[in-house]
Amino acid sequence: MNPFLAVRLVSTSIHRWMYGYLTVPDSKTLQPSPDLAESWTTSEDGLTWTFKIRAAKWSDGKPVTADDAAWTFNKMMTDEAAKTANGPAVENFESVTASGQDLTIKLKAPQASMLENPVPIMPKHAWESVTDMANYDAEKYPTVSSGPYIAVEHKKDQYVKLQANPNYWRGKPKIDELQVIFYDNPQAAIAGLKKGDIDLLGRMTPQEFEAIQNDPNIEAWNTQGRRAAYLQVNHGATTTDDKPVGDGHPALKDVKVRQALHYAIDKQKLVDEVQNGLAKPADGSIVPPMYKDFFWEATGEEKVSFDPAKANQILDDAGYKKGSDGVRTMPDGDRKLEFRFTIHTETPIEDKLAEYLTAFLKEVGITLTTVKLESSKFTEETGVTGNFDIAISGWSVNPDPEEVMATHLCSRRPAPGGEGGGTESFFCDDTFEKLYQDQLKELDRPKRVDLLKQMQERLYTQAPIIAIYYTNDLEGYRKDKVTSITPIPEDKGLLYGGSGYWPFYTVDVKATAAAGGSSGGGSNTGLIAGIVGAVVVVGAAAFFLTRRRKSTADERE
Repeated sequence: MNPFLAVRLVSTSIHRWMYGYLTVPDSKTLQPSPDLAESWTTSEDGLTWTFKIRAAKWSDGKPVTADDAAWTFNKMMTDEAAKTANGPAVENFESVTASGQDLTIKLKAPQASMLENPVPIMPKHAWESVTDMANYDAEKYPTVSSGPYIAVEHKKDQYVKLQANPNYWRGKPKIDELQVIFYDNPQAAIAGLKKGDIDLLGRMTPQEFEAIQNDPNIEAWNTQGRRAAYLQVNHGATTTDDKPVGDGHPALKDVKVRQALHYAIDKQKLVDEVQNGLAKPADGSIVPPMYKDFFWEATGEEKVSFDPAKANQILDDAGYKKGSDGVRTMPDGDRKLEFRFTIHTETPIEDKLAEYLTAFLKEVGITLTTVKLESSKFTEETGVTGNFDIAISGWSVNPDPEEVMATHLCSRRPAPGGEGGGTESFFCDDTFEKLYQDQLKELDRPKRVDLLKQMQERLYTQAPIIAIYYTNDLEGYRKDKVTSITPIPEDKGLLYGGSGYWPFYTVDVKATAAAGGSSGGGSNTGLIAGIVGAVVVVGAAAFFLTRRRKSTADERE
């Protein structure tokens, strides 16, 4: 619940419903449009940006000011822990100041992504007393929010309950209450949707989705997703001072071994048999094809196709010889190529993925052993301590991919003491770093797009991560409850997990009578959203939506 620390989709989605940002993706085009910043100007040299903060209110009635935004950004610039979620967003900031409703940001160099800033603006008066950001869970309710909803109750790994914000500057949402319910049992979530106990189920696995496809009471939602699924390879984890951490297998430091892994994987088979055909094999990197402008795909000799013979040849040529048991050893004979594959305890589809990868790698003389971790331990070992060999991972990419690219910067590695970070791969590569800085200041869009594609190409060839497929967005909602909902983008886009709050701001449901009859003031309706393994990278979300039926007295007003 602390936006300075939160990086997982379930948290950031809820934060999008709770807090305002400088800008928000337009619901039709996904281009930046006004949010808490109603307008902006930039200096001729591109180094000074001035945002006019609109006259809005926090949910506690206090005015939203430019000082709130300045405090938010300055906190991130001066507190290492506050950089955890979105540190790169402020690395190019020289200074941030406020005067009335004007927020002025001075940059060290021009920044092409200034209008794509992923940082939620926080209420200074509610947060300035926090002294230990790294350990602050922000579980204080009701929250002070500026977005469509206010969090009013939360029980870890069980639910988050939100209520409509009457002070929201666009107007109060149509529903009164939104509950996000966390399921550790996918079948229970499916049963809940079918029975009407929950109203919307998001980010399902293909197996879960097939269970609701022919139900006449459910709208089955299948569209292109914004997520890339990939393998994170421990190529030599280090901290920001370049000190090695963790216990990764030394063979994975060799780019030839990582490339051989890539050739050994039959991605089409993974799509067909693990994802039931509801995904696209990844011949690119971490930006999914949904984003046509930024999507890069390998071609020609650079393209890695399923080729076990080539994988074997690469390993043979590099000196990794097979023993009598068929398992390869390091060139010095010191250690076998026996790798761990780390997955989440609460995500069954990853067990199936592990089975296939184990079989693929066995064909090239590599042994894979599955390690299951609960989500917090998984995050710690694959993103901080480096105690893994290969792990499943993925990212829900924003319309501008700079943020996901930044998760592979040197600066996103954990600090020497383990704090901060936010790395997806422990990658630290001079070529990648230069490309990132170049795209940051490139204001010519086609040139910047080319630089971002070169960054994807670098990840593809160096293989600190190996993209395996781009999953479809699979969701379902009750036709007898949800009367309208607008995806983002509006043309067959996403519902839960989209790049903004639009679906859950626009959603409307059939009102039902409150307990005690129509004259009562209570409510027993809402939108209930369920999340299977919600606290992990992959999961489904179930929602319960509530809207009161007006009593006679309400109608008179």
